[in-house]
This record gives sequence, structure tokens and C-alpha cells, in this order.
Amino acid sequence: MMSLLDALAAQPDPASLKQLSQATQLHPSTAHRILAAMTQARFVERQEPGTYRLGIRLLEMGNLVKSRINLREVALPYMQTLHETIGEAVNLGVRRDDEIVYIERTSSGRSLVRVVYLVGGSAPLHLTSVGKLFLAEASAQEVKEYAKRTSLPGKTPHSLTTLAALEKELEKIRRHGIAFDNEEAEIGLKCVAAPIHDDEGHLVACLSVSAPTDRHKPDWVDEVRQTADTIAQALGYSKPRK
Repeated sequence: MMSLLDALAAQPDPASLKQLSQATQLHPSTAHRILAAMTQARFVERQEPGTYRLGIRLLEMGNLVKSRINLREVALPYMQTLHETIGEAVNLGVRRDDEIVYIERTSSGRSLVRVVYLVGGSAPLHLTSVGKLFLAEASAQEVKEYAKRTSLPGKTPHSLTTLAALEKELEKIRRHGIAFDNEEAEIGLKCVAAPIHDDEGHLVACLSVSAPTDRHKPDWVDEVRQTADTIAQALGYSKPRK
């Protein structure tokens, strides 16, 4: 598949099966089978007569990667400022299917707690403050489907492992626009998170502060929210007027 993508990228015009087979040294029937699967997934588009070119899905995925890279660049200075103010780890997370993936982090270097919040690290949505913000944006049916797919596995005695408990928590998040992780992913670790919207109003990421329970402070809520709002404004977001 990668060989075929490289061959298509090297061709300025739509390429025939014969050309692609020769360029990749794949048997024509093998190349045809792979191209058919890639066409169905929109990585490749079939042209007439019997030629192929790169598909629109690659552009969509490229734009997604680009938006996340830009998001990190925009967010990092504000994350560093927040980190200097409170002296604890600041995390930037995005949703990937049923998980949160952390794409940036400023580490406090003070915590002895082993945390999942490392760049590239992931965690189930319902176990993190960041993930719960994304679930709070989802419809009731989508939340039920998530619970059915994942069975809401727990990591600690504080984890939300029933649909009723999760729905109750999400309703509170919708009212306050802020989310907490009360030792739900790891004993001894608390987090608070706020949402970041883009210029179209979509929830694209969340900002969180994680710290050992004995250092966690309730008054971080305003600072985390303000920093997340500032990042959103830098992305072009304007809050709707009430």
C-alpha cells in the first residue's frame, strides 16, 4: 500500500495499473486488489479509463495533522505561562476514537506519581478530565454507544464504571464547562480540564492541569479556564453571545 501511495505521489497525472505495477514491482493482480481496497477507503480515486490518483481522504487526514500541529504551536506558549504560574504539569489532549491522546505537555518535574499524561500517551475518555469534556459534547445516544463499546473499564475505585454514574458526571460538566479527574485514572493524581474550541466552534482539544492529590488546588479552575479560552481565541474562536 505504501509503495502504491509513493508511486501515485510521484506521478503528476493519473496512473494506469500497468504503470503502478511496474513502479512498485507488484504483480498486477496484487496491485489491483490493494488499489480496490484503497479506493473504497478513499485513499485512492479511480479515474477513467482505468487509471488512479491520490484520493481526497489523504487531504482530509493531512489537514487534520496540520491542525493538530498548529494547535500545539499556538497552545504551547500559554501552557508554559500557566505552568510557571501554578508549578504543575499542564497537558494538551485531543480525542482519537474512544481515547484521549496527549499531544503536548509541560512537566513540573516535581511529581513522583507515574502518570499517563505523557506526549503520545492515551487513556479511555471516561477516565480523564479531558476525555469527559469530549463526552460531554456528545449526544446522549453517543454516550450510550461509547459505554456499550468500551464497557467502561475502571482503573481505580474512583473510576466511573456505570452509564448512570457517567451520565450524572457529564451533566455536571455541561453545566459548569469544566471537568475533573478525582483519582479516576490513577490513585494519588487529580486533574482539572477546560475545553478549547476552534474558529468554527468545534471542540478540538482540552487543556488540563495534573498534580498529586495533596498539591491539587480548587482555585486552579479559573486559571485553567482562562488559559483554555485564550488559546481558543488565538485559534479564532469567539464565544457566542448569551
